[in-house]
Amino acid sequence: MSLTDAGGAGGGRIALHCLAHAGAGVASYRRWPTAVGPGIDVVALPLPGREGRRREPRVTDRAALLTDLLPGLVKAAHTGPYALYGHSLGALVAYTLTRALACAGAPAPLFLAVGACLPPHVATALVAAADQPDEQLLPLLGHLGSLPKGPTAAAPGGLWHRTVLPVLRDDLRLARSLREAALDPVTGGHVDVPVLVFAGRDDPLAAPASLGDWRQWATGPVEVRTVAGDHFFAGAPDLPRLVGQACRDHMVASAAGGAR
Repeated sequence: MSLTDAGGAGGGRIALHCLAHAGAGVASYRRWPTAVGPGIDVVALPLPGREGRRREPRVTDRAALLTDLLPGLVKAAHTGPYALYGHSLGALVAYTLTRALACAGAPAPLFLAVGACLPPHVATALVAAADQPDEQLLPLLGHLGSLPKGPTAAAPGGLWHRTVLPVLRDDLRLARSLREAALDPVTGGHVDVPVLVFAGRDDPLAAPASLGDWRQWATGPVEVRTVAGDHFFAGAPDLPRLVGQACRDHMVASAAGGAR
């Protein structure tokens, strides 16, 4: 199995589409192709403006996001079984895509999995600070563990401040747009697929006790699991193993339902 940038699964395999946290590419999914176990192709979906897409304009609202990602996902959804996992900002992206896929009449994913993300109706100071001055935003990022190490590493004019912080700000703007759209009766609402919710035991932003409220956003079953780690647990070994097993379990259940 290899980490790919686009496409879907073939030959009866399950495509697991993965979306990363704010400010990031898809490096946290580098070990997933081996860790998820057999029968699954990990499909990394980097947003514009980072890694191999770093020269492309970043997206900051729902409409631009769907223009960028939805056509490829609709095509992939027609090629075989698939699931979505999104981490933090990526969870809001995955939720938004699940809603949009249904509106487009595409085959539904086996499930939607979200990690380290409060449900859309819960406001966060971090998202609200997207356009605030550095002195308000940087302490919030520091509390989350998103700042580089060193007393001057995030100083104005430095490499991180010039290259990473603008991406983070735009991703927070995107998160704000997706949360607002989720609350709009026209663009938001429930998803009609099973939802798996993963929480980091030591996450200072999306505490495990808060994530059960994702049940308000699904018509079907919602399962909440707590794993070791803080906010950035996507690269830890437990998560891909659990998501991979969920893919196989839901595939078996789907096949059994079809047989009946």
